[in-house]
Amino acid sequence: VQLQASGGGLVQAGDSLRLSCIASTDSFTLYNMAWFRRAPGKAREFVADVNWNGDRTAHADTVRGRFTISRDNAKNTLYLQMNVLKPEDTAVYYCAATTLMYGQGTSPGNYGYWGQGTQVTVSS
Repeated sequence: VQLQASGGGLVQAGDSLRLSCIASTDSFTLYNMAWFRRAPGKAREFVADVNWNGDRTAHADTVRGRFTISRDNAKNTLYLQMNVLKPEDTAVYYCAATTLMYGQGTSPGNYGYWGQGTQVTVSS
């Protein structure tokens, strides 16, 4: 599967953004999906994940209540709605796909397919 992320940009603290990730595959529902991010000088970190049909999700403590992951299987698209953005949310955001059973953990190593990343910059 090939993944193409988009929707990043430069915003002010408190603003919202919605990231999208389009999957080039005939079998999107085979994949559990996730968003990760990498801030400057930091390791890649888990943001949120969603199972194949969208009825199970998990969010990192740092974004819970502000970010929401979702997917539209009819459009082969993964989303990340980001509200009340903070400067510490500044990072490159990556979408990722796995064929592992949902709930295997949040390690980037569990995901075999990655998008190219989209930059999100939040100014104070």
